[in-house]
Amino acid sequence: MKYTIVIKWSESDECYVVLLPEFTNVMQPCTHGDTYEEAVKNAQEVLEMLISSALSDSEPLPEPETLGKTFKENSYSR
Repeated sequence: MKYTIVIKWSESDECYVVLLPEFTNVMQPCTHGDTYEEAVKNAQEVLEMLISSALSDSEPLPEPETLGKTFKENSYSR
């Protein structure tokens, strides 16, 4: 499954913070990194843990968002 990973620089934390929008039951940001590469690595580790935990507990995984779905939900009519 392909999930959304949002990585952005946080001036207040002085590091890159990671958001996983599909995982609404997880405190956000869910991890961070001093470098962008470290944030990516940490994000992948957190995703693996969340997926593994859900599967071992027989809990449903969230549906991955798609770009088309995101645009449709955020579209504006004139």
